Amino acid sequence: MSAPSVSFGAGPLSRAAALVHTLLTVEALLLAAASPGLAGLLLLGPDPANLPLAAVCLLPLGPALSAAVYALHRRSADLTDLHPARTYLRGWRLNAVPALKLWAPLLGWLTVIAFTLTHFAATGLPGWWAGLLAAIGVVSLLWGAHALVLTSLFAFRARDIARLAAHFLLTHGRATLGAASLLVLAGALTALRTEALPALLSAPLLLSLLHSSRAVITRTQEDFTA
Repeated sequence: MSAPSVSFGAGPLSRAAALVHTLLTVEALLLAAASPGLAGLLLLGPDPANLPLAAVCLLPLGPALSAAVYALHRRSADLTDLHPARTYLRGWRLNAVPALKLWAPLLGWLTVIAFTLTHFAATGLPGWWAGLLAAIGVVSLLWGAHALVLTSLFAFRARDIARLAAHFLLTHGRATLGAASLLVLAGALTALRTEALPALLSAPLLLSLLHSSRAVITRTQEDFTA
């Protein structure tokens, strides 16, 4: 009895090649979409006074990340049916404005926190306020991770995305913990190596975020879409 044949593009090696191709393509397009702002960051010095300018430079990163999440979520495992560039560009067109509606306020809020912490001695506040502000910043980033996934995959209003992200932040601890672990990993890579390393690994990190957010995605599909 002969073994069943496997069509080209459906084997494990082909699936691995399709994944690598998708990750490399999405990574390249993400960096290209965010390059105007990233180039501006390279020109800024480490002076805390440049934090508002750094936030402006990071504005293109929001739509770029959203398009990447969109493309990775819709990736094909079939080597003969790969269109990651086309999918990424479609995701950017669909999500650029919705992503900015959430990304810009989040950046502004994080900039206020970072500016306050870097000038904390001048505020005259007790030391525990610094810890509280840092904790608020971390929670804001975790909320942003949920909001990024939701706004990339669902066509909801910005205020509804904001509410859902806050809801899942509290009710889906495993997904929030997964986002927190990726945040720690990105911070460690930045501290131990260079700021460029997390950017160069954005696609694998976003794929991991999607994996840890499966329960959030499923719950949203079942409870909040027709």
